[in-house]
Amino acid sequence: MKSLLEILKTEGPVDPDEIAIRLGRTRDEVEAELESLRQEGILLRYSALVNWEAAPDLKKVYAFINVSATPEHGRGFDKVAEYVSQFEEVHSLYLMSGGADLCVVVEGRDFRDIARFVAEKLAPTPGVTSTSTSFVLKTYKMEGVSLMAESKNSRLAVTP
Repeated sequence: MKSLLEILKTEGPVDPDEIAIRLGRTRDEVEAELESLRQEGILLRYSALVNWEAAPDLKKVYAFINVSATPEHGRGFDKVAEYVSQFEEVHSLYLMSGGADLCVVVEGRDFRDIARFVAEKLAPTPGVTSTSTSFVLKTYKMEGVSLMAESKNSRLAVTP
């Protein structure tokens, strides 16, 4: 299973025949495992990794919002998380250890979109007691892929 998931993670959708050859298995075995992974909720979808900063007309702004919330008896933070996860602006949502209870990753067209989301949707959410927003100013690495331009000259500068 791990080898199959690693192939899909790094290369996206790959023809089951090719995966079967690489893993020394049959196409039917690979297809059965893929279906099992989908049914178990392990394989959620295939998607492209996009550097939005390099697409000037399609840029997106991201923010990490630390949320403090009041847990509900018997459900913890699940009720707040379920409510917040339904907003289309929410890219990702995590239960955290440390100072904040939840970390909400939000995307918008500009900083005002995110500020409006926090003020009009997130902060008034029942159970939310406080928020703290940090905007992503520049992305250096995403999903294990470096976005930093490789230097053509790898030699270190020498000063007299």
